[in-house]
Amino acid sequence: MSKRDRHAAFTLIEVMVAVMIISVVIMALVRMYSNNTFLFSSYKKQSAVSQYSSFLIGNKEYGHLNKDVSLYDLVHEFDMNDDLRRELKQEHAKVFYQVLKTLSLDEESNTSAPQISLEIGKTVLRLKKESAALMRLQLQ
Repeated sequence: MSKRDRHAAFTLIEVMVAVMIISVVIMALVRMYSNNTFLFSSYKKQSAVSQYSSFLIGNKEYGHLNKDVSLYDLVHEFDMNDDLRRELKQEHAKVFYQVLKTLSLDEESNTSAPQISLEIGKTVLRLKKESAALMRLQLQ
């Protein structure tokens, strides 16, 4: 065997190092893929909850509910397609309203004029696995 024949092929150590480098790169790619999948699924759930909580803002009774409702009950007066209507009828939520603080805006309490107050409240929309809260100000 000449010197030229021995260097024509890879040695066992060179092959093992190459396999190790490739396996580390593949493991990093798999981990990146799984992290991105997890983040995307979390974002998808949170965007659905945000969308559902926006239904409370469009509802005339927004902030005054304390009951279990289907999401369709919150938006039944809106015009929507049938697929969305069916999806919303299947989603049930609990809506809680809590008055946080009431502030009187009257300068004098001796007058016979109607009193004006500002009510600060919080509405919580609780779904099966997620929830969202909205703050509300109302002039009374």
